[in-house]
Amino acid sequence: MLELLNQHRTIRKYTDQKIAPELLTELLEMACKTSNTGNMQAYSIVVTTDTEIKKQLSPAHFNQPMITQAPVVLTFCADFNRFTKWCLLRQADPGYDNFQSFMATAIDALLAAQTFCIAAESVGLGICYLGTTTYNAGEIIEALKLPELVVPITTITVGYPDGIPEQTDRLPLEAVVHYETYKDFTSEAINNIYSEKENSDFYKQFIKENDKKTLAQVFTDIRYSRKNNEFFSDKYLKVLKEQGFLNQEH
Repeated sequence: MLELLNQHRTIRKYTDQKIAPELLTELLEMACKTSNTGNMQAYSIVVTTDTEIKKQLSPAHFNQPMITQAPVVLTFCADFNRFTKWCLLRQADPGYDNFQSFMATAIDALLAAQTFCIAAESVGLGICYLGTTTYNAGEIIEALKLPELVVPITTITVGYPDGIPEQTDRLPLEAVVHYETYKDFTSEAINNIYSEKENSDFYKQFIKENDKKTLAQVFTDIRYSRKNNEFFSDKYLKVLKEQGFLNQEH
């Protein structure tokens, strides 16, 4: 298992081989055994295999080809709808229409998603996380008919890999891990941490292709710009309010 985790790749192309329903169910059962807040399991997983529904989801994910090509698309959702309804039926007063509850259910949904991915990779399947889920959550809500107190958090495509790509680089451990307390970064430390990435031929070409002077500029000006971040932040906050998770503001 340790070697498996160390060899993770993002798979964006899949073969035509279907995932056996029994295997998919087993993987979903594993995902649903993951740790969660208060053992409430306040999350839902929408499994999409239907071609037409995948086509409806595709624009929300900027028409990335793996949405329609993968045999299975999973949308992991923050979900206090089910738990709230149970409380009301049992003469209990639910207080889960607020930001704290959203954060708890969002974390639980992501924990379940990662458990699913590890289980899927352990049996030879490939996965790809799609960050576009929070960009266009409203469109996904409409396509999947998600009710109040249900919000999509992440989407995962899964299938049998059509080829194994190179492993994506990662920063050295000292960039991420802090012992006992947070150790802030000096300019020298930042230079050391990013030196290998910045000096690789791959990223030098990446900078050139994007007509920028530094790799950081590719991120700030093109890939994840302030303008786009603020636009999609406003859009997602609107979704949270419409879905009933920001009622403490009223």
